[in-house]
Amino acid sequence: MSDMQRDFSQCYGYDFDQLEIGMSAAIGRTVSEADILMFAGVSGDTNPVHIDEEFAAATMFGGRIAHGMLSASYVSTVFGTRLPGPGCIYLSQSLRFKAPVKVGDTVEARVTVTELNPAKRRAKFSTVCTVAGKVVLDGEAELMVPAR
Repeated sequence: MSDMQRDFSQCYGYDFDQLEIGMSAAIGRTVSEADILMFAGVSGDTNPVHIDEEFAAATMFGGRIAHGMLSASYVSTVFGTRLPGPGCIYLSQSLRFKAPVKVGDTVEARVTVTELNPAKRRAKFSTVCTVAGKVVLDGEAELMVPAR
């Protein structure tokens, strides 16, 4: 066994002191058939509105829709990879689902710093997912952000 310790400093995102109210980051993902089927398999959510076209066609949506939590997971992607980035810890998330997402839709997930609590190194963010400029999901999240 080696006594060498790995240096993870290059792996981390923003530290708490680098955050400012109004900072924002986003990612875009186009939802595929495979995404929906894999999400159903991983989550266990096999609601036929997501995976059975014949069933879904008879619903108010007129066809299959992606899992709302699939779109919400894109918010987590922004947090874990962009802002604040690796090392942050998700504490809470509120969600309001506003419109369906379908196969082929490109979801933009955007997070924006709205509040900072230096005493606890916690940050609040608005979270919004849109498709072609239309809000499909919004909410608020709280994260713990490391200090370095």
